[in-house]
Amino acid sequence: MREPIRVGVVGFGLAGRYFHTAVLQGTAGLELACVVQRSGDDAAREHPRLRVARSIEEMLADVSIQLVVIATPSYSHHELAAQCLREQRHVVVDKPFTLSSAEAADLIKMARERKLVLSVYQNRRWDGDFQTVRAVIAGGELGRLTSFESHFDRFRPAPRREVWRESGGPGGGILWDLGPHLIDQALTLFGNPARLSASVRMEREDAAVDDAWDLFLEYEEPHPFTVLLRSTLTACIPGPRYVVHGSRGSFVKWGLDPQEEQLKSGMGYDSPEMGQEPESAWGELRLCGSGTRRIRTVRGDYRGFYENVRDALLGRSALAVTPEQAWRTTRLIELARESSREGRRLRVELHDQP
Repeated sequence: MREPIRVGVVGFGLAGRYFHTAVLQGTAGLELACVVQRSGDDAAREHPRLRVARSIEEMLADVSIQLVVIATPSYSHHELAAQCLREQRHVVVDKPFTLSSAEAADLIKMARERKLVLSVYQNRRWDGDFQTVRAVIAGGELGRLTSFESHFDRFRPAPRREVWRESGGPGGGILWDLGPHLIDQALTLFGNPARLSASVRMEREDAAVDDAWDLFLEYEEPHPFTVLLRSTLTACIPGPRYVVHGSRGSFVKWGLDPQEEQLKSGMGYDSPEMGQEPESAWGELRLCGSGTRRIRTVRGDYRGFYENVRDALLGRSALAVTPEQAWRTTRLIELARESSREGRRLRVELHDQP
């Protein structure tokens, strides 16, 4: 039997604790070998048998660790990922990949030169609701698509200035936080848009960073249709997660995939409830002339991301989330900020993709 791939996680905040260590521990063929937590004892208390390092250098001294997960604040992603690549380690970077397309291209070049696997944690591709809407679109019952809308709304009316994401520093704001998820999902479904326009703004009093954004993508092929992506922290009543309209009907889905809250509550992937939505949360498909029916939500499973990374490392399959795709998402965030700042619609040209 093959030895498991040993993994180190850098960072034990929200991302490291719930979205990485918990998911890694549930993924066959991967062994969580070390967590880097620079201060505090949370990791040691929650994982008493796990090695906890106080620096990334201490972790990298263990040459048996093959894969490193960067789960630190986004402004540090480029520096830490580059350090691990130089030490000849495969790397997964939590979203956002980097804070500029130039930094993303630099990491891609480093990984190529060293023949290393580099990926970005776009785990929301493994949301059950995304898997469901993808299947509905692929099934063709909606006919020719005319529009696609995706919301990721929260209600946090008072800014948390003590948290790095809302302090006004680099990498903060909801566009960098949730934009990579919604943009990646749209590009996964539909590919590159022809044009975009955006509004990136602050809606709350005393906000130091953007807390709301709308991104409008226009497609020309295979036929004209539009995509609206939006997120806000002032939605006491959240909008629908997905709305898809086509020439023969519509699909509407409310509510977020349950995995994040389940992981925070301590539920593991050994529970049959993990990733399952109740029937009351299923989406509705309404077709012209044939009424409405509920569409069962596919079970979400974030382990699918790490299973694919494992298989890519073993040469069994192609990488699902490539760094080139993450560069493209980063570039669209740059264009969205430019569009919002200048108040104009932009042509999307990605000829400089690495």
